Amino acid sequence: MAPKRVANGQKARKGAGRANAAGSKLDKYIRLAKEMGAEHALAIRASDVVIDPRTYLKCMYGCKDWGKNWTCPSAPGAIAPWQFGEIFLKRYRTAILVHCTEKRPSQKISFAIEKEAFLDGFYFAFSMSDCALCEGCAWPLPCRNPKQARPAMQALGIDVYATAKRQGLPLFPLRGQEEPQNWYSLILIE
Repeated sequence: MAPKRVANGQKARKGAGRANAAGSKLDKYIRLAKEMGAEHALAIRASDVVIDPRTYLKCMYGCKDWGKNWTCPSAPGAIAPWQFGEIFLKRYRTAILVHCTEKRPSQKISFAIEKEAFLDGFYFAFSMSDCALCEGCAWPLPCRNPKQARPAMQALGIDVYATAKRQGLPLFPLRGQEEPQNWYSLILIE
């Protein structure tokens, strides 16, 4: 069988078909996010996700839900933020960063993309989003939605501000509750 040729007549790079297939799937996930109501959705390199263990301090000493939520880093068995970057994140190459102005749609979109990516063969696809599945967490009773509950990005040590700003997306501290909110989700794909 003759080697495939690209437009300029050179041989196609080994694995290029796989890369193109992954690229078209990423485009599909971005379209899905926007169809579901995301303000922005874009493919980024996993290496562009900013890890900073200080997020743990902000969770521990700045969040009213610390110790009251199954997706919180305070939950028994939770992955420590310093473990996430060292052990898990480096095994991925690509991610989808999703920006919404409401919490619940952000989580629904990220989980839908995770599910679609899994069905497309990316069996280690994993989404992160602030949990909005229930009105209130069942903690300390068992989680009511353990198959869909996912940790927030910051619960795993991700500096959401720096990651969003690196991509040119809006995120800044709100001065009042009347200001529009920004909710970010991240789906690790491969």
